[in-house]
Amino acid sequence: MSRLSLADVYRARQRIAGRALVTPLLQSVALSKVAGVAVYLKLETVQPTGSFKLRGATNALAQLADEGCKRVVTASTGNHGRAVAYAARALGIEAAVCMSSLVPRNKVDAVAALGARVVIVGKSQDDAQVEAQRLVREEGYAFVPPFDDPRVIAGQATIGIEILEALPDVATIVVPLSGGGLFSGVAFAAKSIARATEMVGVSMERGAAMHASLEAGRAVHVDELETLADSLGGGIGLDNRHTFDMTRELIDRVVLLDEVSIARGITHAYREERLVVEGAAAVGMAAVLDGAVRSQGPIVIVVSGCNIDIDTHRRLIGDA
Repeated sequence: MSRLSLADVYRARQRIAGRALVTPLLQSVALSKVAGVAVYLKLETVQPTGSFKLRGATNALAQLADEGCKRVVTASTGNHGRAVAYAARALGIEAAVCMSSLVPRNKVDAVAALGARVVIVGKSQDDAQVEAQRLVREEGYAFVPPFDDPRVIAGQATIGIEILEALPDVATIVVPLSGGGLFSGVAFAAKSIARATEMVGVSMERGAAMHASLEAGRAVHVDELETLADSLGGGIGLDNRHTFDMTRELIDRVVLLDEVSIARGITHAYREERLVVEGAAAVGMAAVLDGAVRSQGPIVIVVSGCNIDIDTHRRLIGDA
């Protein structure tokens, strides 16, 4: 497993203070009734960039800025790119963000609006990654990984500390599962403080790369497919050095959802919780609604972001 320490996570919390928010942990009456135990929502939707990604990006860029870095590049399915662009602007660093043609237009536009150089290439996160590495080699950018990096993981892990501080008796934490930066960070912090905490990762059936890799026992390639949970798309990197091992060590269970369930989660969030969330952020709620997450004690669901295309959201709400 990664050499990340709990001290690294507490240092990350100090580093991002004032730049990323300590987010609310609110009980869901509706989901508590479904689950039969108290269910809480950890609302990363209120971050300035609309997702948890600001934590990891800020922690990484703050350290790079201290080292004198002036230019950074990343590959993103949208939210990490937006976070890097936001953090770079705040720190006076030039940023480039590589994204595939599958990234929704609203997320591309949000990155551009923050002043970052936007590069659209290929049809997968892996294609975007290749372009980002080219910019590192040929134009001298420093690469900020979207998930497979101890600085990024430590930033996301601050969520776990906040959960345990606010709800020490939490029994189960439900986290969206993709490249593993969010999951491994939250799980590392939670289990470092309370080892018995059950960690459940939730992903979509369509192109769940981390799940396929866990099943294979190694990082494997999975075709990236269109899904409502677009932020969970992309591979974990065949040369993955951190998040695969950490996730394999820390995960207790994986739940996979079809598109109907993800749509139900988005609709539930809006109608019952008064939240606008993207598909990746709805998977935890959807898993509880499906009865796929059961616990003997309090459940916390990490609601990872709100950056859904508004036309898609209107269609889903109208269809429900």
